[in-house]
Amino acid sequence: MDLRKHLIDSYGREIRDLRISVTDRCNFRCTYCLPDEGIEWLPRADLLTFEEITTIARTFTERFYIDSIRLTGGEPTMRAQLPRLVAMLASLKDHRGQKINLSLTTNGVTLPLIAEPLREAGLDRINISLDTLRADRFTQITKRAQFERVLEGIQAAQAANFSPIKLNVVAMRGINEDEIVDFARFGRERHLQVRFIEFMPLDGANAWERNNVLTASEILAQIDSVFPVEPPQRSSAPATTYRYRDGKGSFGIIPSVTQPFCGDCDRVRLSAEGKIRTCLFALDEHDLRAMLRSGATTAALASEIEAIIQTKWAGHSIGRVNFIRPAKSMSQIGG
Repeated sequence: MDLRKHLIDSYGREIRDLRISVTDRCNFRCTYCLPDEGIEWLPRADLLTFEEITTIARTFTERFYIDSIRLTGGEPTMRAQLPRLVAMLASLKDHRGQKINLSLTTNGVTLPLIAEPLREAGLDRINISLDTLRADRFTQITKRAQFERVLEGIQAAQAANFSPIKLNVVAMRGINEDEIVDFARFGRERHLQVRFIEFMPLDGANAWERNNVLTASEILAQIDSVFPVEPPQRSSAPATTYRYRDGKGSFGIIPSVTQPFCGDCDRVRLSAEGKIRTCLFALDEHDLRAMLRSGATTAALASEIEAIIQTKWAGHSIGRVNFIRPAKSMSQIGG
């Protein structure tokens, strides 16, 4: 007997995508994400165990119509024995009886060591974050001199036959706006789908300003002037996809600030310490870890998840007078 229900919020949006943060720790200090100092990482005992993560994920996949799971951080590859967790999650099935679509977002620096084990464990797709193609600028942004290692990580992901490989680029005015076309060319030449992300107010230094946002229209205009594109393809995915007119691949733009896609949002997030966030910018979190560790049944977890989804709001309100910035940074929330 199939116990699955459609997980629908109060605005009629169906949740199909679960984002799971496996750690808040990161080996970079990107200026738009983490402060340089004063970071307090979660104690190990506060993190969900692999078994607890799998229990929650199984509740989502066996009780609701969840199609995909994405592992995030912090930097998820900093979690010891990550391939073991991937193997556990890769055993989960969707409503069609097929393996759940399992992906990972990473900064790529450890992929030369772990790409093949992740693939063998059942990981389907990889997104790699890279905000500049210049080694000196990379060090300025991340506070780490690891640019060449990330390039090696991209090569390792390709060698492990991950496809498609998406390259996430946070587009920031005055930082990397002069590299937009360079990234488009890089993606075309290396068969990567570059995704440009508008800079969002989740930086650890609380320095975000609207003027720092390189807008989707500006990004598109730069690329289209050099590599003409076809009309966009839209879906419930956060990125608007553009194909090149010459057939040499595609790229995406995530216009989180200037063209919010909240009306199509189909995702929910589980933090590393076991709290559900219904929006990246949500001000409230809902604790599932306490329920798990007090012996809650799968039915009780499913019922709580349904109730939590009803609190999902219409949109994040960035740029409006009533916008309230979350107290946590991106690394603490999970992307």
